[in-house]
Amino acid sequence: MYIYHLSHIDLDGYGCQYLTNIAFNKIELYNANYGAEVKARLEEILSSIKREKFINQNENEHLILITDLNLTAKEAKWLEQEALKINAEILLLDHHASGEKLAEEFKWYKLDINKSATLITYDWLQEKFNFDREGKYKDIVRAINAIDIWLSDDKFFEFGKVGLGMISGSREINRILFPTEDRNLKLFLIDSARKYLTIDNAHIELDNDLHKLKKEFFKQKEDNTKANLVALFVTKLLSNDKRRLTITYRGYKGILGYNLGNTSILGNTFLLENPDYDFYMDINYRGNFSLRSNNRVDVAKMAEEIGNGGGHPNASGGKIKDYKDSFIYSDIKKFVQEYIDEKVS
Repeated sequence: MYIYHLSHIDLDGYGCQYLTNIAFNKIELYNANYGAEVKARLEEILSSIKREKFINQNENEHLILITDLNLTAKEAKWLEQEALKINAEILLLDHHASGEKLAEEFKWYKLDINKSATLITYDWLQEKFNFDREGKYKDIVRAINAIDIWLSDDKFFEFGKVGLGMISGSREINRILFPTEDRNLKLFLIDSARKYLTIDNAHIELDNDLHKLKKEFFKQKEDNTKANLVALFVTKLLSNDKRRLTITYRGYKGILGYNLGNTSILGNTFLLENPDYDFYMDINYRGNFSLRSNNRVDVAKMAEEIGNGGGHPNASGGKIKDYKDSFIYSDIKKFVQEYIDEKVS
């Protein structure tokens, strides 16, 4: 069975994926916040299933698993129709009361308002796949359940509070640009947190060690400050994926980041490690952008031309008027490139 697992972007959502990623070998993970992103990710999943079926020409079962997300009636009907076309199964495990009507209408829509999605997923894995019979993961599931449905009397409630902030505060890797690596960080932190549950004052000790745990994830060879380790890690991601991220301006070649921040360190490091590139550009969800160069192109003039901005020849910024944001990076890149081309034409 191939699993395509879409889940929410909070502790409960990643808690579900923490479990399924352990339980299944053939699994692809996707994440979405509410709104239009849900359908966009489901479209990605449907495309992935079609591609798998075409390449391998097999009759394996394909399961679209959705956790900690409730669909609209329109989305549910659309998904059922599309899944039927490609012979894929659907299972939705959720706990939000707003999905009660849909749970009555669709047999694959499983709802339990008395449990977190992580606990619902855990129970399903135990029942269907004999998962975790030794109870290795039961306490981390209990901690996530306690905070997500606010069981303040549970002994793991305070630990769950730390875990909640641990995930919401893990923004070092942009999830739109590098979804796999962002998810890997969060699953690593959940697994690391699980190991604290056997010690006294586990919530305090975890809170004390979060900085150290993140450094452990980002460290490649030598130790450094967390900020520098993150910069080196993200720069490596940019370098490894630069073909996908490449844009051009008046014959100059650059790379486009999205909402990465820390532009001076990331931009300068990337340009030093990739001398075939002329500029670095990072744009955020509001259309504000930062530019860096290494004496290859005057980015102050570039910023003025494309975004009514300015600055220094090697460091500048501006804003794209009427910028159209997206949670699909390829759409962001397409918009920016077309905008630049229009401005310089």
